[in-house]
Amino acid sequence: MAARRSRTPLVVEHRPATGSHPALEIRSSARRRKTATAWWEGTTLVVAMPAHVRGASRDEMIAWLVERSQKRRPSLQKSDPDLLERARELVAQYEIGASPTSVRFVTNQNRRWGSCTPETGAIRLTHRLQAAPSWVLDAVLVHELAHLVHADHGPEFQELANRHPRQADATLFLEGFQIGFEMGVEGGRENSGGQRGETAPALAVKHDADATQVPPLSEGPSTLF
Repeated sequence: MAARRSRTPLVVEHRPATGSHPALEIRSSARRRKTATAWWEGTTLVVAMPAHVRGASRDEMIAWLVERSQKRRPSLQKSDPDLLERARELVAQYEIGASPTSVRFVTNQNRRWGSCTPETGAIRLTHRLQAAPSWVLDAVLVHELAHLVHADHGPEFQELANRHPRQADATLFLEGFQIGFEMGVEGGRENSGGQRGETAPALAVKHDADATQVPPLSEGPSTLF
């Protein structure tokens, strides 16, 4: 009778966000022998690394992965005041006539890219857009700014929203972006021990890494806006 394998211990450490790095979840496993990997789950950076790496080498590896991941996703560092300022710039640029009072990323909006409340001027963007290019983020902002003026999707709304010249491109991008999220979820289910993301090559912490993975969805397909 074959001996039962002992369960590989997994040690998880949580570090809160600071001014220099995002919230971290560090997973140390004896199953990993050579490489360390990082990927985003929402606004938390998950770092998976070999348990035998300790001390200064461990700290250097974590710092390297954090730096690389943040460079791939710089919009994570944007604060809500930055978003509001950008929204007001877009109002002036495209002469929308809206009066946004607040713009913020939220983590409980997985079925829409953006939403707004015309009565208060508040705009909410899904945190998944933090991984999108700036022009896509601008297009979503213009869409929601137009909704502050016109609640429906009628001709007057369309005229305002389409003042951003790349609305159609943004819609196509987000459709592909959604497929990428869904593929990330399926890939994670099939290979839970090998997530894509920033990977430290064979414990060497001073080399380039592969592209980072976009954060997975917790729900099904979302509407565009």
